Amino acid sequence: MQSPPLLSTAARRLDGKVAIITGGASGIGESSARLFCRHGAKVIIADIQDDLGRFLCEELGPSSASFVHCDVTQEADVQNVIDTAVSMHGKLDIMFNNAGIAGNYKMSIFEADKATLEKAFNVNVIGAFLGTKHAARVMAPARQGCIVNTTSVASIVAGVAPCAYTCSKHALVGLTKSAAWELGEYGIRVNCVSPYGVKTRIAKEFLQMEDDVFDKAMGGFACLQGVNLRADDIAEAALYLASDDSKYVTGHNLIVDGGFSVFNSTFTHMLQNSVQ
Repeated sequence: MQSPPLLSTAARRLDGKVAIITGGASGIGESSARLFCRHGAKVIIADIQDDLGRFLCEELGPSSASFVHCDVTQEADVQNVIDTAVSMHGKLDIMFNNAGIAGNYKMSIFEADKATLEKAFNVNVIGAFLGTKHAARVMAPARQGCIVNTTSVASIVAGVAPCAYTCSKHALVGLTKSAAWELGEYGIRVNCVSPYGVKTRIAKEFLQMEDDVFDKAMGGFACLQGVNLRADDIAEAALYLASDDSKYVTGHNLIVDGGFSVFNSTFTHMLQNSVQ
């Protein structure tokens, strides 16, 4: 297949950059891989979904994207994908720790078990920790680099996801801030992006909702109306954090939630009903 057309040189925000995207074969990762390639980056898609990852790379073209099998809970896999990027392209500019799991939709802590919590932390936190650690290892000598983590609106509010998921996403913000503090002296920026409900296959399966029901449910609780959040929107936010447009931004949690987290909808509805 032919590679997707690049933007004009002046419009490319990642021209000459080398990026790794974990969980890059589907969902937010896939949208980001497509967008990063359009902006001139050489993208390494790291995922456990081998067939999807290879198919996406064929579509994007071998000059733009390549696939490496990677289970982010395995340190050897993470180290291998970073070493592969450096071997292929001579450097690593962007590490997008996007791989994550939602787990089972059990809101009650009484129904959760230790294994559920451990699985969420292994993928969502330890996976990002390993990606940050090994990316920093090759970025520090170059005195530059950018690390982006995918968190969630559940990283700043409770009640929107199960306990294990919420805990893991709060921890991921802590990792982001800690790494930003420690790696800043090497010129490495570390940020995260926190989406509201994005209509991906995993999200729909997690909530057991069809497309139209998902949009109606998510949109009904956001204060910004008339627009639905998509994976492409999160990819655009990640592009900003990965590009030189955000060259003085580090330790930041970029919330992309249509204003969901800025107000208490339950209180608002109760107040409105009480004065009617």
